[in-house]
Amino acid sequence: MIQTDICIIGAGPVGLFAVFEAGLLKMRCHVVDVLPQIGGQLSEIYPKKPIYDIPGYPEVNAQELIDNLAKQIAPFHPTYTLGEKVSMVKKLDDGTFEVATSDGTMIGCKAIVIAAGLGSFEPRKPAIEDLARFEGNGIHYMIKDPEKFRNKRIVLAGGGDSALDWTIFLSSVASHLTLIHRNETFRGAPDSGEKVMNLAREGKIDLYLNADLHAVNGSNHLESITVLDKEQKSFDIDLDYLIPLYGLSPKLGPISGWGIALEKNNIQVSTLDYSTSIPGIYAIGDINTYPGKLKLILCGFHEAAIMAHSAYKFVYPNQKPSFKYTTVSGVHEF
Repeated sequence: MIQTDICIIGAGPVGLFAVFEAGLLKMRCHVVDVLPQIGGQLSEIYPKKPIYDIPGYPEVNAQELIDNLAKQIAPFHPTYTLGEKVSMVKKLDDGTFEVATSDGTMIGCKAIVIAAGLGSFEPRKPAIEDLARFEGNGIHYMIKDPEKFRNKRIVLAGGGDSALDWTIFLSSVASHLTLIHRNETFRGAPDSGEKVMNLAREGKIDLYLNADLHAVNGSNHLESITVLDKEQKSFDIDLDYLIPLYGLSPKLGPISGWGIALEKNNIQVSTLDYSTSIPGIYAIGDINTYPGKLKLILCGFHEAAIMAHSAYKFVYPNQKPSFKYTTVSGVHEF
């Protein structure tokens, strides 16, 4: 059995930063993730996606952020179980926990941090016929390598942060880029929305608001899409690739059976320390919910810092943490 102070479920950016915050307090971490590599959604779904709201980085792509987090936590020597799903969590009589994975790996720990993002997830798809026929053959739901779309005719659909960020980025990659959004206003960051509007005003992209996907057309490969405008008039757009970016449909999976208080598909936490209804189990990042919750990476980083100090008191109730600012003490290996 693997023994550690904290078992972190989820190796996305928030889970990795939790390793750093725990490491500053001399707590060891073991990280479990169902994906075969660290990085969570950032590495698996959009490794080249630009991110604009990380402090100190005007722009950083997703995989670069993960690589930097890996370097940041390296001095604390975290251990990993990757490619395995946590299937069971059991609290023992002495207050510690046993964690079991789908492949039979057993982990003993004093506290658990759930940083599982949206849990297991799948892309939300447009409700139109023949979609499956072109999936992987003209229709993609994620962008792993933007170079695949260089000098191609691209249509993006959506109005959230992902659709806006990719519109901005791909506007200088695609030969022709179109963004379709079902509403009059965007759901994403106002600054990103304004940048997209400017691209449209400058003629660098085509933008259709109050418009929706109606049909996909082609023989062996997607050749065009049919769009309905707000007056229900239809028109076709010739293209090479359609990328619907309607977000992800989250599923908690086994977490829903662990006895933790939930609100819909999220874990309820106290904003005092991001603890759950079970003492010793914390939830940080997109998996949790509380009044005023913002699903931003930087908010998850904040939650990780607060959580770590509470977890230290839980793991070592009779010790006082010797925490110092890293600007004074630096980062020291175990």
